Amino acid sequence: MTTKTETATQVKNRNWGGFALHYVEMVIAMFAGMFLLDFAESAAGLHVSYTTQPEAAYLLMALNMSIGMAAWMRFRGHGWGSTLEMCAAMFAPAVPLFPLLWLGVIDGHGVMMAAHVAMFPAMLLVMLRRLDEFAGHHH
Repeated sequence: MTTKTETATQVKNRNWGGFALHYVEMVIAMFAGMFLLDFAESAAGLHVSYTTQPEAAYLLMALNMSIGMAAWMRFRGHGWGSTLEMCAAMFAPAVPLFPLLWLGVIDGHGVMMAAHVAMFPAMLLVMLRRLDEFAGHHH
């Protein structure tokens, strides 16, 4: 059972600067994975169009971002649970967006733009869910 003193100590020991830095690191790692792996795929002649194959293009982009984030999180010592949750935040926006795409409400580029916007709060929610891990002093 957690006492008020233990809870106050946990809040006091949280490193909010470290939390913010980790968030920024995740955004950088996400975009690094997206740009570097997209460049490698393009150099290899692999291209998936948001116009003709929007679902595949989005899923490939989410995978590329996830690889960048997962590599950085594992380097920083995070476990697989939090790493996979953060990667899921890259794919989660597809859940409401793909049906809108299929109904013709948005196009492939709309999916990409809306998904990018939705990823940032999704990542933040994962970090808040594991607040002690991301705002603690374990790193």
